[in-house]
Amino acid sequence: MDLEQLFSQYKEQSIEGRYITLDKIYPILEKLNTNNQLGIIGKSVLDLPIYKFQIGTGKIKILLWSQMHGNESTTTKALFDFLNLLSGDSELAKTLLKAFTFYAIPMLNPDGAKLYTRANANEVDLNRDSQDLTQPESKVLREAFECFKPDFCFNLHDQRTIFGVASTGKPATLSFLAPAYNDEREVNETRLKAINLIAGINDVLQSYIPGQVGRFDDGFNINCIGDTFQFLGVPTVLFEAGHFQNDYWREETRKYVFMALVSSFEILSENDIVDSRFDNYLSIPQNKVVFYDFLYKNIKINYDGIEIITNFAAQYKEELIDGQICFNAYVVHISELENYYGHFEYDAKGAIYQDENENSPKLNQKANFYLNDKKFVNGVLVQSL
Repeated sequence: MDLEQLFSQYKEQSIEGRYITLDKIYPILEKLNTNNQLGIIGKSVLDLPIYKFQIGTGKIKILLWSQMHGNESTTTKALFDFLNLLSGDSELAKTLLKAFTFYAIPMLNPDGAKLYTRANANEVDLNRDSQDLTQPESKVLREAFECFKPDFCFNLHDQRTIFGVASTGKPATLSFLAPAYNDEREVNETRLKAINLIAGINDVLQSYIPGQVGRFDDGFNINCIGDTFQFLGVPTVLFEAGHFQNDYWREETRKYVFMALVSSFEILSENDIVDSRFDNYLSIPQNKVVFYDFLYKNIKINYDGIEIITNFAAQYKEELIDGQICFNAYVVHISELENYYGHFEYDAKGAIYQDENENSPKLNQKANFYLNDKKFVNGVLVQSL
């Protein structure tokens, strides 16, 4: 199967970038709603509708939800690409719809999506509310889980650009986790099903993004939704969409999420899972915080009248300004940066640092500066004077 071609064919062209809100996805849901597949299953804190889209007649029931965190939109884009495939007339779509019933919640946290925040409008992290169920969005998801009674759950998220695949120097473009169901992080039959599936997904992705698939930390927290559903006996797979080289809008990463979804259901429909692939799962390197967006090495600064050579790093902060997501770079670390990587790296080779006010970088200031005759604006080298 040509997954690249499939993605090109079914990519939802009406949404792109990072700022994906309810008003952007509703027209797509309406377009896909050809046979009463669309329904409202609840309301958010700010009274926005939470939609489900249900399609398929198969006996294996799949529950998927995205944008539990409002500013994590990559998987939402990929989920619509996948729903476009299911709504087509290909043989693959027919096979999947015969094998599965899909219950998708494309945007669990529409308030957070509009505000571009992780939390909901009450400033509660919905992925820490799975036991107390204090928020309407948390209750909606739990009710969907209890009423639909899924055989597998897919918990779709984004992760920050700081994550790499162990210490390989490669970004964690996609990471996965079969969440623990107890403090001891034991492996029972339920968790093993998720583990085996992830091992199969990884086999596929290595052909497209070799060395850029990570394994998320499996520390147990019953307040997290994946841990809760695994504890309740339903195999649950966490997707974490991360950074691909020079892809801050996450359109490349979106493609690999789509590929992972298609591969998941091909594997499950073909029952292509051996008894145990636990060792294969553990061979996927763990995520590690090893990246900054910008890393500047060997800069010369004047510190109390003494010239010294040092390093510093800058990180983008995603800021919602006038309805647009702006990537603004700020200085976040100064001094030793051994064992860290930059998505952009610059060796100053002893060039002198200067900005509008200082002759050394300061934490939390905008990354606008000079290194000798080289001008950097918002972290990026723009010209030589």
